[in-house]
Amino acid sequence: MALHFERLGTGRPLLMVHGLGSNLRTWDPLLPALRDSRELILVDLPGHGRSAPLVGRQTIEAHADALSGFVRLQGLTTADLVGSSVGGRLVLELARRGIGRHCVALDPGGFWHGWETRWFHWTLAASIRLVRLLRPFHAGLPRHAFTRTLLLAQLSARPSALPPQLVAKELQSLAATPVFDAMLRELARGPLQQGSATAPGLVTIGWGRQDHLLLPRQAARSQAAFPSARLHWFERCGHFPHWDQPAETVRVILETVGKDAP
Repeated sequence: MALHFERLGTGRPLLMVHGLGSNLRTWDPLLPALRDSRELILVDLPGHGRSAPLVGRQTIEAHADALSGFVRLQGLTTADLVGSSVGGRLVLELARRGIGRHCVALDPGGFWHGWETRWFHWTLAASIRLVRLLRPFHAGLPRHAFTRTLLLAQLSARPSALPPQLVAKELQSLAATPVFDAMLRELARGPLQQGSATAPGLVTIGWGRQDHLLLPRQAARSQAAFPSARLHWFERCGHFPHWDQPAETVRVILETVGKDAP
């Protein structure tokens, strides 16, 4: 299927994959620091942003297949990969399948156990209901530090410090994503992420110390599943390192993929 995407910058290609309910604009805090050394391919996942939904069940396997098809169609089979949350899980899955080159997965999903699965499912379901209820007020709410904290405390360690425009775009995207509920159910009920002892290149898994959605204890399981991976902890950081620690996130990405590696 055709996915909406943007290309910008120059250098080796770097595919960037957002998380559930988001879109390619979530990466805006990183773009000025990355675009001078890499060609960035920012993609909207199926049913997100300007990409049409998949037909049928919204499973992680189906989304990985769609992303794999996009990679082949765009000639990106040796591109470096960066993903956040569900996008982090998807780039790990591509690496497991031998697709891509170096890989950075930020707080990837699929490593929850037991009650952590229910926590992930029901807290996120409750959050999206609140976001939808407040949809008429999305333009004004992000202007205030208190409401940014109220709405995004689950995803950010410092919501009050986030740019209001970024928050407004994220709220609008979350409320407008038609596949959110179906994909959330599939993630909670579906299989855990499979691992691999080998990957086409280097793998870095980054995790926020204050991630209240995908709890930090899951980081050890992700590294056990991908034993060659390097685990990087982001201090004073929630679920989205590219929001809470953008400069450090850029550094981790470039350390993994190389600034000018052939």
